[in-house]
Amino acid sequence: MPLSLNDIEQHANKNKTILQEVELPGLTSRPTVYLKREDLIHHEISGNKWHKLKYNLVEAGTQGCRTILTFGGAYSNHIHAVASAGRILGFNTIGIIRGEEHRPLNPTLEHAVKCGMKLIYLDRTTYRKRNEPKFQNELKEKFGNVYVVPEGGTNSLAVKGASEIMTDINIDYNYICTAVGTGGTLSGLICGAKGKGTVLGFSILKGGAFLIDEVASHVKNFSGNSFSNWKINLDYHFGGYAKINSELVKFIHDFENLNGIPLDPIYTGKMLYGICDLIKQERFGVDDVIVAIHTGGLQGVEGMRGKMANHQ
Repeated sequence: MPLSLNDIEQHANKNKTILQEVELPGLTSRPTVYLKREDLIHHEISGNKWHKLKYNLVEAGTQGCRTILTFGGAYSNHIHAVASAGRILGFNTIGIIRGEEHRPLNPTLEHAVKCGMKLIYLDRTTYRKRNEPKFQNELKEKFGNVYVVPEGGTNSLAVKGASEIMTDINIDYNYICTAVGTGGTLSGLICGAKGKGTVLGFSILKGGAFLIDEVASHVKNFSGNSFSNWKINLDYHFGGYAKINSELVKFIHDFENLNGIPLDPIYTGKMLYGICDLIKQERFGVDDVIVAIHTGGLQGVEGMRGKMANHQ
């Protein structure tokens, strides 16, 4: 029997995804900054992943697919979330993982296996073909009637889900901010904002300029509009995906000590560091209201602990 949206939504803790005013380290005067606590929507299918997956899961059931096949790196929040969703909601999952297998498995992949996900490793050259129709058809021939979700979960259904993050932001704001990986969440926020305020993305990828065209395409395809009230900042990737330094690690620790809210060093930590630095540069007005989206991803902290300890 296909999953309904109600079947999925009953697992969400939407009453916990509050707007929480936060203090940023090292600032004396500042705009008002709120953190939208999407990290609390579900203890495993966290943050933006919940929103990006839910309509895809409904569509998979509508198509009669009982297996989700998707792609990601070894520390992927998306892989973790899809595996969890499969266990909780009762469907099969296959993860196509970029790179070679390493034993013992890191915490992300160990969790995926415990949830029942079948892992397939591809060398990086082959992995680059992941979005090609011919390659995806080959996967469908190999694995049968599977529903393919792109890397990071980003497609039109994900944009639809992410747009709903905006529905319960019931305050007047000047800026909506989010970290940007594949662009799906930013695209959804732009569509959900419907031209109100400025929607500001912080790329966590080095060389993330390509995301500007990607997001513009997602927004146009989903909404039929080309909103102009958004941009992507490319200055706070700290060297690239999962790259960190001592300054970022110190900022995260200081933020957590001030606010009691955990951050991940790959996404939300970098975004909030960027916001803080732009405030220091007086790029925001003191009367501005900034809403930053906590996109979850805390499962990745365990795998980053060693790297973060080296930057203490």
